[in-house]
Amino acid sequence: LDVDAMHRAAQALVGENDFSAFRTAQCQARSPMRNVREIAISRSDDVVTVEIEANAFLHHMVRNIVGSLLPIGRGEKPVEWMAELLHRRDRSVAGPTAPASGLTFLAPRYPAQWGLPAEVTQ
Repeated sequence: LDVDAMHRAAQALVGENDFSAFRTAQCQARSPMRNVREIAISRSDDVVTVEIEANAFLHHMVRNIVGSLLPIGRGEKPVEWMAELLHRRDRSVAGPTAPASGLTFLAPRYPAQWGLPAEVTQ
């Protein structure tokens, strides 16, 4: 996988956007609007890591983003395809849902005004 191409493509998702192209049909969220604060893709030997920080996630959003990044990483789709998917808002043209295995929720981060710990670690 071309991790650099995947990382460049993923930057199109940063910001507040309509993530309809990356939500499952069973998603019960009232709005597809989410704010992706940061997305980073890196490699360590044979392990590719995708880290996404957002204000909230839609049902299967991360799995569908990863599934759409894979064809870019394999050179089957151009880097610009990710931005096109986001703007089309059509789940049927995005990549397949990546398997849940390997997906790890690291921790929530709460805004200071909520009076909760800024980060929760184990």
